[in-house]
Amino acid sequence: MTDQTSTPTPDPIIDARRREMAIEHLLFGTIRFVAQRHPDLLDDLDRSVDHLWDRTHGDARDDDAVREIARRFVKSLRAET
Repeated sequence: MTDQTSTPTPDPIIDARRREMAIEHLLFGTIRFVAQRHPDLLDDLDRSVDHLWDRTHGDARDDDAVREIARRFVKSLRAET
């Protein structure tokens, strides 16, 4: 008798999003932990945002969108520390 249950084929987009959510959670927690001990860290991160750029090529590239996400991330961290 063979096993008739099949394992669903993983969706690379869903898998990538799940990895992204896990990484964001771990990174956010790590930065919050360090920033509580080193308050100047958030100032340094804030100053570094202008150096961010979108590695996407073509019409999808949006450096400002990447920077805005980073600014919201730092703002959220400031609210928690």
